[in-house]
Amino acid sequence: MAQPWWRRLWRAEPAFTADEWQAVVDGSPLIRGLGADDQARIARLADRFLHDKAITPAHDLVLAPRDRLALAAHACLPLLRFGESGLRGWSQVIVHPGAFRVDHRRHGAPHEIDELEVVHEGTEDREGESWKYGPMVLSWADLDAEIREPEPGYQLVVHEMAHKLDALDGLLDGTPPLPAAWQREWARDFGAAFESLNALLDADPDAETPIDPYAAEAPEEFFAVCSEYHFTAPDVLRATYPAVAAHLERFYGPPPRLAIAG
Repeated sequence: MAQPWWRRLWRAEPAFTADEWQAVVDGSPLIRGLGADDQARIARLADRFLHDKAITPAHDLVLAPRDRLALAAHACLPLLRFGESGLRGWSQVIVHPGAFRVDHRRHGAPHEIDELEVVHEGTEDREGESWKYGPMVLSWADLDAEIREPEPGYQLVVHEMAHKLDALDGLLDGTPPLPAAWQREWARDFGAAFESLNALLDADPDAETPIDPYAAEAPEEFFAVCSEYHFTAPDVLRATYPAVAAHLERFYGPPPRLAIAG
């Protein structure tokens, strides 16, 4: 008797059924917008994600199995070409019901730093956070909304997964592990685009920027924000930073066909 397709995809028993996977595809425009081969690849990666990562709801949040699968599938979008080795080095996702408050201590953003290198301290509300070797932390309210109705330029778990990929070589610097020649080209093109965005904000801190100005915070944030645009607003990224867009298409693969252009 022939095995169903979803049993042939895994060596071990999968974490979900074909019907559960199809429900996630139907309710997720970004996953639905992938080609059939990439959907199957995401399914395999999502299964590995669910086996490898503890998804821990916080503050009495309840996540249904479909919610966990949708989270895993979107977390694996940046792994379509990189593969499951992009999951190494960490083990937990902490999911808050909404934005969460954190203490922070950071140097000013590049366009804010003065000669004294002022350090900003305090608390702030965040929708997501990734530590180099620690957990990923997400706001379910924000992620769930973006899963159901993608917003141009925003995809929370893609942003945080970009940080996880960035950290694989031990440095959070906006450059994931790449072959040496490609890494040099990547650093050149991303660096030029990052400097261009900061020059715009240096000239006018209130300037309207072509992408989310949070990208100017640091090279690693520029990479993560551009990753969000690759999946949800690729036309904006191609028009604004064509060299960056070309690198990300090579790194991530083509964006979903149903991604929303801003």
